[in-house]
Amino acid sequence: MKTTAYFREVVCEKHPGIAQEWILQVTAEPLERRQQADGRFVFWGVVPEAGGRVLRVVTLEDSQTVHNAFFDRGFRRSLLRGGQPALPDVPGP
Repeated sequence: MKTTAYFREVVCEKHPGIAQEWILQVTAEPLERRQQADGRFVFWGVVPEAGGRVLRVVTLEDSQTVHNAFFDRGFRRSLLRGGQPALPDVPGP
C-alpha cells in the first residue's frame, strides 16, 4: 500500500488501530466514493471488524496513495437514521 509522509508520520500515530487491510477493503469496495475539488479521492466503507464503524480514506489523485484514514461518525449516524449521508468536501492539509 502506497502512503504519503503525512499518513506515515501523523495518521499512523493518531489512529494506530486502523488496519491496512481495512483501508484496502474500503478503497476496493467503497459504500461511497467522491472526488474533492483538489483532485483527491475520498472513500467511505463499513468495517465489520471495527464494530460496524465507517472508515473514511482519503487518497491522492491516483486513487491509490493513502493520505488519511479515520472513522467517520457523521457518515455512520446518517446511515443509521436511514438517510442519505451528508458528504462534505474534505479539505486536505
